[in-house]
Amino acid sequence: MLRMLLEERPAVVSFHFGLPAADRIGALRGAGVFLLATATNLSEARAIAAARIDGVVAQGFEAGGHRGCFDPAAPDDALRTMALTRLVVCGVTIPVIAAGGIMDGAGIAACLRLGAGAAQLGTAFVACDESGADAGYRSALFGEESRHTVMTTAISGRPARRIANHFTALGDSLDAGTVPSYPVAYDAGKALHLAAKETGETGFGAYWVGQGAPLARSMSAAALVAELRFEMAIA
Repeated sequence: MLRMLLEERPAVVSFHFGLPAADRIGALRGAGVFLLATATNLSEARAIAAARIDGVVAQGFEAGGHRGCFDPAAPDDALRTMALTRLVVCGVTIPVIAAGGIMDGAGIAACLRLGAGAAQLGTAFVACDESGADAGYRSALFGEESRHTVMTTAISGRPARRIANHFTALGDSLDAGTVPSYPVAYDAGKALHLAAKETGETGFGAYWVGQGAPLARSMSAAALVAELRFEMAIA
């Protein structure tokens, strides 16, 4: 993968689950790639800055999808987006991108006022026309279940936030330590979801969403970006 990235030279490469070795970071920097990495606490953010990464994504506990924790076995301070963003802004000198539960222009504006240089939105784009989310995912996003998200390791073997469904209930019934590590559990979970979908059951999908999911809107990505710009301007 590193060879491919060095050949293609994408504008940005973003790391999750920690940092690669220093020689790989150096190789990408030498190729002119702008580097980002996710932090869930100030210690991780400082490690990112020390590794000469160009910017840090401050991922609050509200965020959908996988936690970017360097060590999933270590205690998680579960810092929320607003507190984490301010801590990281005050604790490092590289640019900070706020992430987690941000769904509209008012949320973006709040993060910028805290000192972030940008905001990262994920769940807000799941319902867009261009999204690859299937019908089950979209139905859950606009249903009552989107108000009930959980942090679970059952789906992939690493902590991740998603809509509560049959799969998370199955995970709750398991004894601690019985879920295989990432990505073994994730591959098995994807196979389970595909098998269930063939019978019309969508309750085993990995429907990653943040806690702001009930604010999702269905429109094109371009229309959503335009709406976010307008909401920022009036916030």
